[in-house]
Amino acid sequence: MDVLKMLADLRREREQIEEAILTLERLANGRGRRRGRPPAWMSELKRRGRPPGSKNKPKESAAA
Repeated sequence: MDVLKMLADLRREREQIEEAILTLERLANGRGRRRGRPPAWMSELKRRGRPPGSKNKPKESAAA
């Protein structure tokens, strides 16, 4: 194999990895309380209704 081609490929890969690291570092530093409406994909994840385990409490006046 051509050593110069291998070096060029490795340098390109190193640049991509450095860009990915910078992006992840920016995301990690920017984790704060956000303002405004959440994105659509995030609101789809939320469940509507009661949380599991919550039940209607029986009314005492109906039993008497």
